[in-house]
Amino acid sequence: MSVSLGMPPLPPPVVAPRRVSRKIQVGKVAVGGDAPVSVQSMTTTPTTDINATLQQIAELTAAGCDIVRVACPSQDDAEALPAIARKSQIPVIADIHFQPKYVYAAIDAGCAAVRVNPGNIRQFDDQVKQIAAAAKDAGVSIRIGVNAGSLDPRLMKKYGKATPEALVESAVWEASLFEEHDFHDFKISVKHNDPVVMIRAYQLLAERGDWPLHLGVTEAGPAFQGTIKSATAFGALLSQGIGDTIRVSLSAPPVEEVKVGIQILQSLNLRPRKLEIVSCPSCGRAQVDVYKLADAVTAGLEGMTVPLRVAVMGCVVNGPGEAREADLGVASGNGKGQIFVKGEVIKTVPESEIVETLIEEAMRIAEEMGEPMDEESAGAPSVTVG
Repeated sequence: MSVSLGMPPLPPPVVAPRRVSRKIQVGKVAVGGDAPVSVQSMTTTPTTDINATLQQIAELTAAGCDIVRVACPSQDDAEALPAIARKSQIPVIADIHFQPKYVYAAIDAGCAAVRVNPGNIRQFDDQVKQIAAAAKDAGVSIRIGVNAGSLDPRLMKKYGKATPEALVESAVWEASLFEEHDFHDFKISVKHNDPVVMIRAYQLLAERGDWPLHLGVTEAGPAFQGTIKSATAFGALLSQGIGDTIRVSLSAPPVEEVKVGIQILQSLNLRPRKLEIVSCPSCGRAQVDVYKLADAVTAGLEGMTVPLRVAVMGCVVNGPGEAREADLGVASGNGKGQIFVKGEVIKTVPESEIVETLIEEAMRIAEEMGEPMDEESAGAPSVTVG
């Protein structure tokens, strides 16, 4: 049976058009303008451990990360940057605080970009002219990273706390200094740990100029809490067209940050959807263990990259309808499952064979589409609970 599947010919709908921002380059990755929203993360290894850092960057790259940031708090870290920047498959951003000399070291090391924190780099404003000249000569971009936890003391005194207005004032001032020296290859972030404050800050900042914006909820928290806070904040802003690159900050392995970030973008049709599993939340009508069934299917299809929607349903109320709407699905009940492909029932199998059958059909469809399993380049499939 030949089944025609794949992405729709027309672009998928989005909530709102992207805000028109200036385009810059972070190494080989374009940020802003008409470039796709990129996903970033940050290594957790000591930067001085070059092999461990490169291994983690490789894992992030395999998970779909576009840009990676590494910490550079010491001279030893600075000396490790050239090897990391040279061997990384994705652009490397050096994260600089306190010591302006490491900004120049990162530029000389061949990093694609440098993140500077105006609130805690000594006499930063006096260094802007030299930083702009060095970055321009090297073709390196800058992120002006304003953070609620390290806001300039003068602004804290003026506003009393890190308000949206305080964050934006800091960012706009620093942007004006770079522009005064004819440097425009920078993006801006105004991060806060409160999604409501963060959302308002980015809304205000978006009104003030066409700078590309890096979205982030700083210190978002453990995996569950941080995922919710980031998804809420990013969803609110991206649905208004605001945001050119994102980093989900979690107290979790950085690969998890990338998976969450990619899923947020896919959910808003800002990144092509790959494998999506739709499953019901289970209820008193369910005649199979939907949790176990969905987990088994998810695990069995780990690594599949085709744009395939798979429905795993557990009763006869919504099951057949959802299964028909999916590319591949099962409606379960009475110890058996009806397997659907593109709305048509192709077979009925015992409950014990549902998982095996779905995986076989998914593999067959992937082969027909010319996209076999690719575990090196794919992250976990997305899961939607109906």
